[in-house]
Amino acid sequence: MTPVELSRTVLSAVRRAVDVGELSVGVPERVVVTPPRPGGCGDYATNIALQLARPAGQPAPLVAQVLRGHLLGLDGIDDVTVTGPGFLNISLRDADAEAALVRLVEDIRESGERYGYAPRPTGTVVELRCPREVRAVVVADVVARLLRSQGGGGRVSCASSLPADWERVLGVHIDATGDALPAVDIRPVPALADPLPLGRDAARWALLLPAGHDRPRIGDECDEQDGHLVQRECNPLFRVRYAHARTQALGRNAADLGFGAEPGPVDVVPSGLVTLLADHLRVLARAADHRAPDVLARHLVSVADAVLPFLATVLPCGEEKPSAAHRARLALAEAAGTVLAGGLSLLGIDAPEHL
Repeated sequence: MTPVELSRTVLSAVRRAVDVGELSVGVPERVVVTPPRPGGCGDYATNIALQLARPAGQPAPLVAQVLRGHLLGLDGIDDVTVTGPGFLNISLRDADAEAALVRLVEDIRESGERYGYAPRPTGTVVELRCPREVRAVVVADVVARLLRSQGGGGRVSCASSLPADWERVLGVHIDATGDALPAVDIRPVPALADPLPLGRDAARWALLLPAGHDRPRIGDECDEQDGHLVQRECNPLFRVRYAHARTQALGRNAADLGFGAEPGPVDVVPSGLVTLLADHLRVLARAADHRAPDVLARHLVSVADAVLPFLATVLPCGEEKPSAAHRARLALAEAAGTVLAGGLSLLGIDAPEHL
C-alpha cells in the first residue's frame, strides 16, 4: 500500500464513520499520511482525528478510536495505534509493505523526474511579488516552479527589471514589473554577500537551503574555499549531487556486468530511504503550499544521506553472480537518483551524471 493508497483508505474510513452516524462532520477532500514523528510507531501516521475533533464536537482521542475501528481488518493494514493527543499510527502487513515498495519504485520509474507532480492542471495561478533583491527573486522563481509542479501556476512580478547578470548567472526571470494586486509577497531575509561569484548551482543552493527567516551563510569556509563550492561531505549540495552521480554510475557498471534494474523485493530494505521516497509527493505539495523551497532542499539532503550507504550493496561482490536481488536494489537506487534529479531540477540546479 503506497502513501497515496493509504490516504484514500483513511479517507474511506472517515466516510464510513460519517455514513453510520459515528461522526457528524464534513468529509475532507484528502487525508495526509506521513512517516511517524518521534514518539509515534508503525509505518505511517496521520493527524486526521485532530483535524476532525472540533467540527465533530468530540475529543481527538475518541475520534481516533472511532476511525481505528474502521481501519482494523482492512486489506494491507496490520495494526492501528492511537498515540499522543490523537495521532493514528498505522502499521502495514509485511507482504503488503513489500508490494508497496515495488509499486513505489515502479511509480518513480514511470514518472521519471516528474514523480510527485500533480496528475492534472488545477487552473490556479498565484501572483508572486518580490522586491528587487537577489534572494527574493531566486526564491520566487522556485516557488513558481513548485506551483507548476502541483498543477497550478505562478507569475512573478518585481518592482523593476532585473540586472542582466542575475538572469545570465542565476537563470532567473520575472513575468512583470510593478505591483501586482492582490499578490503573495516573497520576502526572505536578504543575503548580505553577493552570491553570483559562486556560479549558478552553488549560488541558488546557498540562497534556497536556509528557511526564509534565516540569513544565507555565503562565504562560510570549509578550509580555504567557500563551503558551497568544496567537493567534500561538509557541503550538502555536493552530497546531493554526488549521490545522484553515484546512482547513474551504478547503472553503467551494472550494464557492464550484463544486468539492469528491475523492481522487486529487496532483501534488506533501507526503510529510512523508502520512507523518504514515498514522502516526496507530500514534500513537493508542502513546499508549494508554504512557498518554501527550503523544505525541498532539506528533503534532498535527507534522501542523499539515506541512499549513499545503500549504494555499496547494489553490485555483486567478487565471484557473486547478478541476481534478482541485485536488479531490485539497482532499481531502488536509480529511483532515489531520479528523485534527487527531479528535486534539483525544480530548484534550478543541474544534476550531473558524472562528478
